[in-house]
Amino acid sequence: MTTAELLKKIRRIEIQTKSLTKQFFSGQYHSSFKGRGMTFSEVREYQIGDEVRTIDWNVTARFNDTYVKVFEEERELLVMLVVDISGSIDFGTQQQTKKELALEVMAILAFSAVENNDKVGALFIADGVEKFIAPGKGRKHALYILREFIEFTPKSRETHLAKGLEFFVNSMKRRSTCFIISDFLDNHPFNQSLLVVNKKHDLVALQITDYAEDHLPDIGIVQWINAESNTYEWVNTSDKNTRALFERKRKEQKEKINDTFKKSGIAHAVLQTGQDFVPTMIQLFKRHAK
Repeated sequence: MTTAELLKKIRRIEIQTKSLTKQFFSGQYHSSFKGRGMTFSEVREYQIGDEVRTIDWNVTARFNDTYVKVFEEERELLVMLVVDISGSIDFGTQQQTKKELALEVMAILAFSAVENNDKVGALFIADGVEKFIAPGKGRKHALYILREFIEFTPKSRETHLAKGLEFFVNSMKRRSTCFIISDFLDNHPFNQSLLVVNKKHDLVALQITDYAEDHLPDIGIVQWINAESNTYEWVNTSDKNTRALFERKRKEQKEKINDTFKKSGIAHAVLQTGQDFVPTMIQLFKRHAK
């Protein structure tokens, strides 16, 4: 892709997402995530109605009267996009690859941050960390993140989310709203890593999927290529038992992923290629704001 073609594509994405950002996401994004970061301001005497958990026991003991801590909202939000760029993200059968859908989601979130004058950064992960983009403000920085995602070629095609999440926790000391965008097709356990991130940050998981990952079409004998391991296998898709086994294994895989997020209390949404993801995102933001 030439520089001119790249700039044209990025501009088209910006135009497509601009109206959505203003119409839908700025309000939902603001109400869902603003004010979750709080900084200590002062202490004052306890008043009826104050929450017990805000009592400053050290000051209370010192002055022999009940005092509570007063906090102020952090007006500036830090948004981090942790994005899976492994081989499986290039897959797609619905006039759109999973990577293209991920790009649209990233654009919505990045431009929402710009609209609210917040910082946004990115971390690209495959079999570990591939690229880290420090948080910054403004349209130019958001476009830089999107351009890098389009152009970037990972060194590895495999997936190891836990390695990337470990780097994220160690490098991001300030609390952030972290959106992890992935298909979560990972042979390595990442449950514990998600819990660690969610404890230190406000974590939201956006799972990118494609229709063909759930349904094996009856198209005869075909050669499968594993996009991450680059291995090949011949499969008879016309065999009913083969299709049933495929769908059963995929169902078990999806249930395992869903169970991971449910048990860890992490906000989670499934976005499918070729479908309007806006309603799903809005509902996610509404649930997250409660």
